[in-house]
Amino acid sequence: MDHMLYIAADGASQIQKAQAVNANNLANVSTTGFKAQFEALRALPVYGPGYASRVHSQSEISGVDQSSGALMATGRSLDIAVNGTGWIAIQAPDGSEAYTRAGDLRVSQTGILETGTGRPVLGDGGPISVPDAQELEVAADGTVSVLPTGQAPATLAVVGRIKLVNIDPGSLEKGEDGLLRRRGGASAEPDANVRIASGVLETSNVNTVEAMTTMIQLARQFEAQVKLMKVAEETDAASAQLMSIG
Repeated sequence: MDHMLYIAADGASQIQKAQAVNANNLANVSTTGFKAQFEALRALPVYGPGYASRVHSQSEISGVDQSSGALMATGRSLDIAVNGTGWIAIQAPDGSEAYTRAGDLRVSQTGILETGTGRPVLGDGGPISVPDAQELEVAADGTVSVLPTGQAPATLAVVGRIKLVNIDPGSLEKGEDGLLRRRGGASAEPDANVRIASGVLETSNVNTVEAMTTMIQLARQFEAQVKLMKVAEETDAASAQLMSIG
């Protein structure tokens, strides 16, 4: 009976993790550029003392849905979206290079170009510093230009170029902070072929209906595992009673 209880308990634990991932996806259905995370289950052989044969346990496989979200027009010059494949390089809280598709940019009080969540946008030489200006434009290749305060419209000045990269999807992983990084922590090289569109934002790629359906399925699977644990407990109690009678 210990085999049945072990499998059911382990399955319930993995289903809980999958449910947490799915709930996080639903919570970010309106988050700009958010990429849904998925968590599947697979059977793995487990060996240990007291097992006459191998027992299959459930182990999670995490991944990121890297499909593009829909584009939403905003008309705001600092709202950008990657056109096709590619990523915007940003600086993570730990100082490492991370990647996002969230293009809701802004200029901080200290003059640093950053995302809506406050992460500095990286250029060729680090975070992009933007001087006081009356107008700011982002070109299709990521070039950031400003019209200095009090200057004529023809005096646009280039202040930097957003680092745009194109990375093999299989080499990206999502960290606990929700940011995507290359496995191993290496930085990616800029890709001149990546293009962006200005005045639009990429929405979350979470499918609300699919996520809700998954939530119901996971809840039913968890309930089934709990019932199996109860059966194992009752069977064990009945076996103990028979042994005491004998």
